[in-house]
Amino acid sequence: MSSRIRVPLRDRSPLLPLSGRSSPGGGHFGESSGHRYADDLEGQNDEMLEGLSAKVKQLKDMTIGIGSEVRQSAVQLSQMNDAFAETSGILSGTFRRMNNMAARQGCRWLWYIVFLVIVFWFFLVVWWFRR
Repeated sequence: MSSRIRVPLRDRSPLLPLSGRSSPGGGHFGESSGHRYADDLEGQNDEMLEGLSAKVKQLKDMTIGIGSEVRQSAVQLSQMNDAFAETSGILSGTFRRMNNMAARQGCRWLWYIVFLVIVFWFFLVVWWFRR
């Protein structure tokens, strides 16, 4: 059940009344009936305690799982942040070079982009109607 050491149950008879006043019969019959009742209650308490221990173990396992998931997610987010920062640097360099090229060539690059957009649009329309 759990990794802790189970302590054997202590004798709880000193907690019960020694006289038979708890049952109407009194005497020896009342004393054994009281012990039986106490043993039944103790057994029910032990069963409930085991049930609670199992639930606590499940909650502990879930909490540990959530903690490990959070740690893994934090690592992945950190890696994604690094990748986005690197990509941002690459893209800014590419755009800077493209702007330099555009400034050197004048307006001709605009016609290349328009041509590529028209070709892309044409392929998109053909693909759409062939579906």
